[in-house]
Amino acid sequence: MTIERRLARAEFTLTRDYPAPVERVWDAFADESQKLSWWGAGDAAEPREWAYDFRVGGRDVAEAEFHDGPVSRYVATYTDIVDYVRIVTTYDMWLDGIHLSTSVASLEFQPIDGGTRFTHAEHGVFFDQFWADGPGREKGTRGLLDALGNYLA
Repeated sequence: MTIERRLARAEFTLTRDYPAPVERVWDAFADESQKLSWWGAGDAAEPREWAYDFRVGGRDVAEAEFHDGPVSRYVATYTDIVDYVRIVTTYDMWLDGIHLSTSVASLEFQPIDGGTRFTHAEHGVFFDQFWADGPGREKGTRGLLDALGNYLA
């Protein structure tokens, strides 16, 4: 079988106002035990590998097998961290061992009356048979931000 070699790009920005102080929202990312409480596919997948190194140059790995079969692998490198202000990562995704995409994501934490304005901006490059997956990435990120909101509530 011949694979059509192509690229597609997708970018999106999602903003959420959480009724929690910046420190609490920040800690949901910066503290490993808290991040484990909300990050990922929840009950839809069985965890296989997890690594967490929250520092500039550090890497996170999250691999899980969905109950309907596919294995998802996320590997991120932190490129910039300013405590309580921003986190910038580059990350790669694989699905069943096939390289799906490479992305740059910036996470911003802004104090507002009554809580925190959180902004996730992302630019992704999608490869070959996954070239049309940009909308799926945005949908998945919306789900993560909803899970974060539920965790913070």
